[in-house]
Amino acid sequence: MKKIIFLFTILQFSFIYNLYAQSPYYDSLVTAGISQIYGIEFSKAEKTFNKMKVEFPNHPAGKFFPAMIYWWKILLDTSSEQYDDIFYEKVDEVIDYCDELLEKNPEDVDALFFKGGAIGFRGRLSVIRKSWLQAASDGKDALPIVEQASILDPDNVDVQLGFGIYNYYASVMPERYPVIKPLLLFFPEGDKQLGIKQLKNAANNGKYARVEATYFLMSLYSNYEKDNEKAQYYSDKLVKAFPNNPIFERWRGRIAVKRSNWTEADSIFRIVLNKGEKNLPGYTTIKVKREAVYYIAYQYKNNNNYKEAIKYFEQCINYSEKIDEGESGFLVNSTLYIGTLYEGMAKYEKAVEYFEDVLDMREYANSHTLAELHLNRIKNRKTRPRN
Repeated sequence: MKKIIFLFTILQFSFIYNLYAQSPYYDSLVTAGISQIYGIEFSKAEKTFNKMKVEFPNHPAGKFFPAMIYWWKILLDTSSEQYDDIFYEKVDEVIDYCDELLEKNPEDVDALFFKGGAIGFRGRLSVIRKSWLQAASDGKDALPIVEQASILDPDNVDVQLGFGIYNYYASVMPERYPVIKPLLLFFPEGDKQLGIKQLKNAANNGKYARVEATYFLMSLYSNYEKDNEKAQYYSDKLVKAFPNNPIFERWRGRIAVKRSNWTEADSIFRIVLNKGEKNLPGYTTIKVKREAVYYIAYQYKNNNNYKEAIKYFEQCINYSEKIDEGESGFLVNSTLYIGTLYEGMAKYEKAVEYFEDVLDMREYANSHTLAELHLNRIKNRKTRPRN
């Protein structure tokens, strides 16, 4: 997802997992339900959390985790707003119930954690929907809640996840995105190295926060630290644990691309495409299929299999034309690459058509420069005197 995860909203994860001093049965239900959500087994998760509601009717977890099922449904296709309203309704229900508990006992740690988690997730959806003021407001409300909960339960390792995310992104994001600096005036400064340390602690020693901590370590090493070996390490752990989670699996494929391991990337995205054909949840959207066929096409191009490369790049173009609001990098690059492939096949008229199409599109990276370079080369070839 190419969304800026605001510092204020990412604190959410530190709240989710403070499920201490509960019965073994409670613990087993929570563990199973969380795994089912990450495994994209939503029907099973619903049944698990329905049991929780019956067995623990007064605990806020029974209201919180059903909302998380809808959160992951949203994550699987953020371009759709199909589940937004029901997600907001469930989040508000969590917050209202936690407020009732806190009126009776202001130091109810479970109520604090689940209220903070609900606010955090609401804020993160606001980021996805580009409702920046709402996101900032939720972040401002969430921070003191996590601090209070941490004071009440200082030995909980899972809380390190939230602090780790905050410390890392509060240090990195303002430099990368100066526009958010004014919004951070009333927030503490971050510490990148401390943040990484806290995230690793949560990933290695946390009880319920391990998956989220691993996810954030993978993403920060890939996107910000540019350490793709470490990113792959965490990616492999996630995919091994949850092989049918399309978000984790696609990350693994992208990291292989960044490592220039095209054979591995091709293998991963063929698996992704195959799962889409089998209608596995989260693999059937056009966006997922487009990404898969693009990287499969690229490997065909690398192997000089022009016919198959053109076939898959054309599929990428068709998918892009269905979902692009503007002209995506997938669309521009696929068009450019098809031009180069036709040029390599000495089908110069076809190549010219695609290069001219690139010039009619928005500039993506140096796409116009490359298209003009190829057009000039074809033109010079045609005008070159024959011996």
